[in-house]
Amino acid sequence: MEYRKFGRTNWQISEIGYGMWGLAGWKETDDAEVSKALDRAIELGCNFFDTAWGYGAGVSEQILGNLMRQHTDKRLHFATKIPPKNFKWPSKANYTLDECFPASHIVEYTERSLKNLNVDCIDLQQFHVWEDSWAHHEEWKKAIEKLKAEGKIKHIGISVNRWEPDNVLNTLKTGLIDSVQVIYNIFDQNPGDNLFPLCRELNVGLIARVPFDEGTLTGLLTKDTVFPEGDWRATYFVPENLNACVDRAEALRPLIPNPMTMAEMALRFILCNEDVHTIIPGMRRIKHVEANCKASDGKKLASSLQKELKGHRWDRTPTKWSQ
Repeated sequence: MEYRKFGRTNWQISEIGYGMWGLAGWKETDDAEVSKALDRAIELGCNFFDTAWGYGAGVSEQILGNLMRQHTDKRLHFATKIPPKNFKWPSKANYTLDECFPASHIVEYTERSLKNLNVDCIDLQQFHVWEDSWAHHEEWKKAIEKLKAEGKIKHIGISVNRWEPDNVLNTLKTGLIDSVQVIYNIFDQNPGDNLFPLCRELNVGLIARVPFDEGTLTGLLTKDTVFPEGDWRATYFVPENLNACVDRAEALRPLIPNPMTMAEMALRFILCNEDVHTIIPGMRRIKHVEANCKASDGKKLASSLQKELKGHRWDRTPTKWSQ
């Protein structure tokens, strides 16, 4: 496993982190397998774990808390997220700060996360949604300053809404934000236009989420794929989206170097960008942990392949199904 400095925190974090959304509330999740997968990730050098209160109403946080107690000999860096008060994902331009993150709510859910994680201080607390129009409101600033002064959080970050990487730029310029979590992959390359350069300038940590485009970039989806009832992906991969995604993935297949998989190529593409400090794929099985961690070995994709993959950029805008 290779490591990168995480912005101004000066943490050395693993290039492959652990996204913990799928560990709570998803269909077909095997708790025993999840436990083994988490242990295996640590064994392979993963030291960054990303969860949220919204992942199973605190259940994922509790899983992470148990994991950290079982590995007290390791320095594991961890992040969680405050849900918006209206519990609507993503936020929308007409939502007010008071609807989503009044100071009392920021404090309340940080306290809940502290309890779930069974820690005195959160390494990285994040806003789970955001609108850049809130940048200069004093209420959220005072709340995080209070939490930092009380020793309840070390750093603060923002998870940017899907396909809206510029919806945080003014907030970053306040100098109060330590990290940004954003969708970045072979298709979603637009964070590189404005967000990445600003994060580089301000020394802000960058977390790349959804590296496989919710599964498209594993190369395993077909136009006949059906997700179990209750699985979030069933509402995301509506026919309009599924068909387009599969076509885009199939266009990549001739580019995959032997013996690489499409998923490995997708991870290596992201790691070729030095602005990214860690990637947080969801991993519920040991085989996924081992395959994903394998991509962090310091070896880059050929420059010619990187150039070809950049040509597969797919600029999208939020829709009613993109959530």
